[in-house]
Amino acid sequence: MELSGAEILIECLKKEKVHTIFGYPGGVVLNVYDVLYDSPVRHILVRHEQAAVHAADGFARASGEVGVALVTSGPGATNTVTGIATAYMDSIPLVVFSGQVPTALIGNDAFQEADIVGITRPCTKHNFLVKDVKDLARIVREAFYLASTGRPGPVLVDLPKDVLVGRTEFVYPESVKLRGYNPTYEGHLGQIKKALKAIHAARRPVFYTGGGVILSNASRELTELGRLLQIPVTNTLMGLGGFPASDSLYLGMLGMHGTYRANMAVSHCDLLIAVGSRFDDRVTGKLDEFAPNAQVIHIDIDPTSISKNVRVDVPIVGDVRNVLRVMLGLVKGEEWTRRDEALADWHREVEVWRGAHQLAYRQGADVIKPQFVVEQLWEATRGDCIVATEVGQNQMWSAQFFPQENPRCWVTSGGLGTMGFGLPAAIGAQAAFPERTVIDVAGDGSIQMNIQELATAVQYNLPVKVAILNNGFLGMVRQWQELFYGKRYSHTRMEYAPDFVKLAEAYGALGIRATRPDEVRPAIDRALAHPGPVVLDFQVDAEEGVYPMVPAGAPLTKMLLT
Repeated sequence: MELSGAEILIECLKKEKVHTIFGYPGGVVLNVYDVLYDSPVRHILVRHEQAAVHAADGFARASGEVGVALVTSGPGATNTVTGIATAYMDSIPLVVFSGQVPTALIGNDAFQEADIVGITRPCTKHNFLVKDVKDLARIVREAFYLASTGRPGPVLVDLPKDVLVGRTEFVYPESVKLRGYNPTYEGHLGQIKKALKAIHAARRPVFYTGGGVILSNASRELTELGRLLQIPVTNTLMGLGGFPASDSLYLGMLGMHGTYRANMAVSHCDLLIAVGSRFDDRVTGKLDEFAPNAQVIHIDIDPTSISKNVRVDVPIVGDVRNVLRVMLGLVKGEEWTRRDEALADWHREVEVWRGAHQLAYRQGADVIKPQFVVEQLWEATRGDCIVATEVGQNQMWSAQFFPQENPRCWVTSGGLGTMGFGLPAAIGAQAAFPERTVIDVAGDGSIQMNIQELATAVQYNLPVKVAILNNGFLGMVRQWQELFYGKRYSHTRMEYAPDFVKLAEAYGALGIRATRPDEVRPAIDRALAHPGPVVLDFQVDAEEGVYPMVPAGAPLTKMLLT
């Protein structure tokens, strides 16, 4: 039976078990939207194409499924670039379908034409321009396969108008085999044994774990192995939730705004076991002083990440979950000597660092501290929720003061640091889990970049709670100006900000404001009890800073503590 390209696209989505997509219609994709009208695939209409990709991203991070976005050609496609780059930096599996002018007009500067394949080549795992309707089903199958296998990432499929109108027999490939693309899932057994030998010999080991633990669903294996070996564990920003924060082995987040104990432990360890992490500059600080006395083991599915920034002594290419499972089997199967006594001095030293400089702030009776708001959000939910963030101080305070116990409950833009990410990403997470509590912790600067998505949340009754830490500044940039530019606050004061309560009400959401510390918890409780979207406007200390802080280019040991 022959189907149109638009019908084939929707049939492909059904074959891939896609039940929710995020999009914005336009001229060249109207055939697809016409088919969607009677389709079981749920379409959520965003208010901006960037938000469509962020929402698909949040959906993917929370659910582990491939997120899907659909946009039109020209500006519709170019508006997706920031969202695609965000997902690319954090290795999030997405498939973005963009409309394109008819193939005969490509290159003629036709109305709403853009070379989105060329534009997104540097920030996609792969992208396709479909030139023949007969290739459409195969390409869609390959796009989902590429997005979700190996090191995950975003894939773009560009759909010319005539391909969507054309007709052909629908045949969906049962399997995919791409020459030159063969991810390595099983770690080399010899290298794994070599790593275990180094672990057994170490006296000051640390697990340094990243987003790869979350992406490969390896948190259970990491937790079991860490406890079995009694090795302290630190997470990157993207790895939060990969190891339970309540565990006594947990050091907290490391890096620029990491904990004192995590940064000191990494700086003084003799063995660093990197799991699903890429030695980002925000983690390492000054490279030649990062873990200077440590032998390095690196487990990652992406061979190009190994020894890219830091020289690795024992590389293991493979899926993190598979490698950790083999490690667990070997440790349990052999006569693995308990090493509590061998590591006793190391644990005592870590405890000294833990007690020396804990994350802290001083909450008075009059002015709301932003850290207090984040702590109260945790207290009110007991951590049983999905937390999305914008980018800046709000993101770092959330990482520090909202401890994560479980994976896929932390949704944040790490590598690209995209302001405006949090609200649409929270909407995507809420669409994936309608019954769960989803909170977006925002700044008054970030939230205004995609605040129009409140309309999306209201239209689809997605009860996201937005907690704005309103300090009247672009807070993180202001903090840098305070510390390194003599408090010359050049264009970082957010004057003439909207009344967020009235703005929420204008969109049909509930708006709540708190100006004193004693109003914080009642406001949160009221928001959590409300069945729809809520905007919480917390008027917080304007010049509060995020500490610890490692200045750019400094080693991790040179933290500013206050």
